[in-house]
Amino acid sequence: MAQESAAQYEPVAEIGGGAYGTVYKARDRDSGQFVALKSVRVQTNQDGLPLSTVREVALLKRLEQFDHPNIVRYRTHTDTHTLSHTDTRIHTHRHAHTDRQTRDGLPLATVREDLMQQLLCGLAFLHSNRVLHRDLKPENILVTSRGQVKLADFGLARIYSCHMALTPVVVTLWYRSPEVLLQTTYATPLDIWSTGCIFAEMFRRKPLFCGDSEVDQLSKIFAVIGLPAEDEWPTDVTLSRQNFSPQAPQPITDCLPEISEKGAGLLLDMLTFDPLKRISALNALEHPFFTE
Repeated sequence: MAQESAAQYEPVAEIGGGAYGTVYKARDRDSGQFVALKSVRVQTNQDGLPLSTVREVALLKRLEQFDHPNIVRYRTHTDTHTLSHTDTRIHTHRHAHTDRQTRDGLPLATVREDLMQQLLCGLAFLHSNRVLHRDLKPENILVTSRGQVKLADFGLARIYSCHMALTPVVVTLWYRSPEVLLQTTYATPLDIWSTGCIFAEMFRRKPLFCGDSEVDQLSKIFAVIGLPAEDEWPTDVTLSRQNFSPQAPQPITDCLPEISEKGAGLLLDMLTFDPLKRISALNALEHPFFTE
């Protein structure tokens, strides 16, 4: 693909930001097409690009050959401080169509057919290629003007290997899985937990677990799913199960009265404490929730 200059794109609106840069909705001055343009912050005393940016470009170029409909596509630039994701006519970055809905959340059919099925398709594709996203949150899910869901922002993504040295610096706190919060080993199920949190947020219009520290986040999780049994608690962590009060699981419908029975079942399969028992993206796509 031919290289292009970042000047070719006209920023229209800011749609997200973080430690490594800011993402804008931008218009291609030549074609009129809208793209997601990521402006990467580079310190003046830093040689080259941040590792997260190099990793993101490498992964997207690796996945580009598959041209999956639910993964953003990378477009090269002569300006190395910017990334653009093409074929991404952004409608909104946080919960598709929320600007057209009530404050009570999205309709069940919209969540099921328009969002979750596509999100899981993209995630199943990543996991089948041994890619962990590691930073799934509403801001990293783009929706095109044609209603196509695109997973974006692969700055923390990694190729999964059972021998890799994993780091706890993954996933915004509110979407972190218990194994990440406890700083034990993790794999693809961590993305499923984050997806479950996003699933619930589509109905609530606010995060399901809003902790202000790792311990507080775990406490808020256990207040809903209950304190795990002693034999489920990881043995290689410093935080003891005794630090938490015994709690029984609460009906998920108390938090999400609008969700269907089968939707609640899928959500609980995603928000399972033990990652080995957590549903996979492929199996989630076969869940009765999508055929009810």
